Amino acid sequence: MDSRLTAFTKETEKVLQFLQSEFSKLQTGRANASLVEHLDIEAYGQKQELRSLASIAIQDARTLTIQPWDRSILGNIEKAFHYLDLGASCVNDGVVIRINLPPMTEERREQLVKIVHTLAEDARVSVRQARQMAHDSIKQEKVEDVRYTLEEELQKAVNEANATIDETREKKEKEVMNV
Repeated sequence: MDSRLTAFTKETEKVLQFLQSEFSKLQTGRANASLVEHLDIEAYGQKQELRSLASIAIQDARTLTIQPWDRSILGNIEKAFHYLDLGASCVNDGVVIRINLPPMTEERREQLVKIVHTLAEDARVSVRQARQMAHDSIKQEKVEDVRYTLEEELQKAVNEANATIDETREKKEKEVMNV
């Protein structure tokens, strides 16, 4: 495979992975550790991700429990949750923090669908930008047959990436709208 197409493929894989990680952070009405594991906590004089400071467990469909390995940072974790816009209540019992996620309203579901669309469109824009960079380097190819073949392969890869984005978006929309 041509190095220009390989570079495009690597770039689209990064875009798709980023899209998946952003989708996993969206609340869908069910407790999920990915909602909070990326949260930055002030601990030991620096910011660290919650997943490196505590165990995150799913107690039931709408409750997460966070148990830090060092109880002295419980207050910092609780404070960080107040900045996170989940609309959830946070209870600190001195040992663990329980996060009770509220039931999803129809209005919140519609907002999340808009966010899903925005994230998918951002991913499509990134694919177009990667396509443009690859296309610019392919245009410099001197042999016309090789250039034409590479352009066709590039377009196939773009179509596959866009199809994957659409498929991922539709799946997330169904997940968000599912009551």
